[in-house]
Amino acid sequence: MDNWQAVVVLTLMAGMAMPVGAWAAWKERIDIPWLESELRHGIIAFGGGALLSAVALVLVPDSLPDLSLGSAAAWFLAGGIAFMALDVMLARSGSSASQLAAMLADFVPEALALGAAFAYGSSGGMLLAGLMALQNLPEGFNAYHELRQSTAYSARRLVGMFFTMAWLGPLAGLGGFWWLADYPSVVAAIMLFAAGGILYSVFQDLAPQARLERHWGPPLGAVLGFALGIMGHMLIH
Repeated sequence: MDNWQAVVVLTLMAGMAMPVGAWAAWKERIDIPWLESELRHGIIAFGGGALLSAVALVLVPDSLPDLSLGSAAAWFLAGGIAFMALDVMLARSGSSASQLAAMLADFVPEALALGAAFAYGSSGGMLLAGLMALQNLPEGFNAYHELRQSTAYSARRLVGMFFTMAWLGPLAGLGGFWWLADYPSVVAAIMLFAAGGILYSVFQDLAPQARLERHWGPPLGAVLGFALGIMGHMLIH
């Protein structure tokens, strides 16, 4: 398989985790209220752990060698500020699609970075693809519940929307592969921008929602998500 074909396959696989997560949320039926609540909060925490592992194991380490100290800090902070501005804008507009927006806002830059990583032979591409799939699955699950409760869209339509969004992955991945491979500093900036935004999203949206009063299981989902990231990192390196 050529490198560009691998980019298409891997980014599409990672993107398809979004409709799969939405489909799982659609079909989820647990008749025990406390167990259903604990499961949902555990999935939210799992997504946060997977996102943190992407930041700590791929996005930040792979981008620092190509940037100066000042520019690295600036791009990381810019990502956090941009995601905060998006959050504020959504809140003022009355939209309740914050998790959907966050999911797309980190998926597209990561796909760009993955395509560029394959173009210049970085070993982080495979790991990044796996982490993208790991984080998109719970994000799709949570974004489905968010939209289902706040919009009139049918379950089938929401899953179809998520399926369509998955194709943004190959488009962004091929863009990174063909146009950004010769500009490693640009790729590094994109990765740090995404990392800053992801970190903001984890502490603004995911971590607060993962907590349940008098329940101690959901935070282990975050540990599990990060542990899977560590295993993938060790397998690649």
